[in-house]
Amino acid sequence: MHAQTLTISYGKGHLPVRLPKKARATVVRKHALPLIEDPVGAVREALDKPISAPPFRDLARGRRNACILICDKTRPVPNRLFLWPMIEELLSSGMPASRICILVATGLHRPCTDQELAEIIGDPRVLSTVRIENHFARDDAAHVDLGPTATRGTPAKIDRRFVEADLRIATGLVEPHFMAGYSGGRKVVAPGVAHADTIRTFHSARFMGHPLARECNLDGNPLHEEQLEIVGKIGEIYGLNTVIDEERNLAQVTFGEVIASHEAAVAFVRSMVEIKVPRKFHTIVTSAGGYPLDGTYYQTVKAMVTPMDILEPGGTLIVASECSEGFGSPEFRNAQARLVGIGPDAFLEELHRKSLADIDEWQTQMQTKPMRLGRLQLYTNGLTQDERKLTGVEMADSLEQAIEESTRRANDDAVGVIPEGPYVVPFCV
Repeated sequence: MHAQTLTISYGKGHLPVRLPKKARATVVRKHALPLIEDPVGAVREALDKPISAPPFRDLARGRRNACILICDKTRPVPNRLFLWPMIEELLSSGMPASRICILVATGLHRPCTDQELAEIIGDPRVLSTVRIENHFARDDAAHVDLGPTATRGTPAKIDRRFVEADLRIATGLVEPHFMAGYSGGRKVVAPGVAHADTIRTFHSARFMGHPLARECNLDGNPLHEEQLEIVGKIGEIYGLNTVIDEERNLAQVTFGEVIASHEAAVAFVRSMVEIKVPRKFHTIVTSAGGYPLDGTYYQTVKAMVTPMDILEPGGTLIVASECSEGFGSPEFRNAQARLVGIGPDAFLEELHRKSLADIDEWQTQMQTKPMRLGRLQLYTNGLTQDERKLTGVEMADSLEQAIEESTRRANDDAVGVIPEGPYVVPFCV
């Protein structure tokens, strides 16, 4: 019997994984996505034939100004395909370039540097024509308070540049999200350009611990419901949503009213990314999605939560993440230090006593879920020794050795392999 070698996403490339000779691998991938031969043409068609909205050229006509939201560097959104066609149409409608703002929906992440903006935008024409600015969630004066939501009392404070724009457009990538069900659409608005108070409420223990606040679920998901209510408070918003395949090629693009266009993209991608698996595994090896998602340990936590449904209790989940930018924010580092110091149970007890989450501790709360289910191991070459201790998980110096030891412990040669990490959600049937 020959050893099998597979590859998983890692940084800007792929990492070879050599399985033990006796291993029986089940590889969990997206179902094949359709190839769009003319991506720019597909974008223009989406703008010409929107969902529940007039054509983009009609929307642009007579507007005073426009604000276009884009995701920050943690999302591989193909902005190079759609930003210029929209800007070109706005300019043709008579809108001065100085009145077009591209606003980076950073949430509470750090602002993007000029170099990162050039990479994210991907088109020098856009960079040289319109204003490109970061959102700053902690700047009180930069937000409009729209009042609390009626259902759960979430403060709806949104970036003034977006709220006061005459034409509002949110763009993004629709993929599974481990709390909000799916990313894109309304999520780019809140928490994307929301105030810290809004974001910290979204990420409080009562939301994060809700059983319906999970990947691929929108029905009854409290985060999704609050996002929809906040979008409704703002008023007229349009959304451009993209879906990409494993090689980052465009597979779908929708444009139209923000909720309707998001629903259409979710309906398209569901059957591709929600993968039924016939059994659970004592050994799973996965990635953190590759660049840019695996840039920090903070984002790596998503890869630990997503495969939980197919991990046997007490099993081993092995995650490969480059962590090229290191650990994450100082606030996340502090939360992890508390987790390591007092343990998952005491950490969760602390959280449930708060009405507002401390910044970035929500990611640590999410990490406690797989920690309580099984054994977590991390393969990385991007963290210092001190940072490795703060992860609260075991380090794997060799993927091959970690897999072999796990199968031996479990006396089970079956191995689940998820090459694209949190972009794919396996469910046990």
